[in-house]
Amino acid sequence: MKVHVLHTGDVHVSPYLPFGGDHCSILKASGLTSPKSRWMWFPVYCYLIEHPRGYILFDTGWHRDILPHGVYDKHAQIRSLGFRLLSCINQARLAAGEAVDEQLLSLGIKTQDLDYVLLSHLDCDHANGLKLVADAKHILVSDAEKQGTRHGGLTSRIRFCKRWWEDTKIRTFQWNIAEGPFKHGFDLYGDGSVMLIHLPGHSEGLCALKLTAADGRYILLYADGGYVTKSWQEMITSGIALNTQQQRTSLARIHEQSLDSRCVESLATHDSQVKPHTIILYKP
Repeated sequence: MKVHVLHTGDVHVSPYLPFGGDHCSILKASGLTSPKSRWMWFPVYCYLIEHPRGYILFDTGWHRDILPHGVYDKHAQIRSLGFRLLSCINQARLAAGEAVDEQLLSLGIKTQDLDYVLLSHLDCDHANGLKLVADAKHILVSDAEKQGTRHGGLTSRIRFCKRWWEDTKIRTFQWNIAEGPFKHGFDLYGDGSVMLIHLPGHSEGLCALKLTAADGRYILLYADGGYVTKSWQEMITSGIALNTQQQRTSLARIHEQSLDSRCVESLATHDSQVKPHTIILYKP
């Protein structure tokens, strides 16, 4: 199994969004009350997995239409994100060649060659680029996440835009294994090699992806279960959370799994300390 860590642009947010802590308000986390001089840029990573049974993409990053010419375009960002307020909370940066379909092509892979696109959750920096890979054979997200976009009031209506995934072949999955801190998981192939583990808190159905070799060694891709490595090291919850207690429980599990001697790498989607690289877990 081989994992390609792909840098698919960057996101500019208030520091309170990733590091707001348990008592951060949504308004504070949004950054609308913070000067832009204090905002921070974070990478947006997606992951291509070469599995013996096919190609798997975990998350999709930004769509090219958010920066059609590779430079900031306010109106393009609003159109792509679907809500003016969301474009004020998240600013995208996406250089030429960084969109997920462009990265796949550089690896000699066509989007229709993807056997699965797995979505950790449906926030913009994870699902906005979905239509770039809409011709993948299967597109999956947890049923809990899809249901979570349909309720939650104004915050959910701003946060999630169904236009990112409508008119694609996206399907939901139900939990089929008792795995993780909430005993919810999805075993893609039924052999334990590719498992989505439910880590709610940041969103209702957020999942980490755990890739496990025959000898028990594994890679943990925990998306926004923790914004960066120090999130689980110091147990810092993010400012955007539907349930802070669940988020702390999820962080504790990431902490435990990341320190396990069998863990080859443990990666967050937005960690600036991570660089694009390839991990070989085992040779089929």
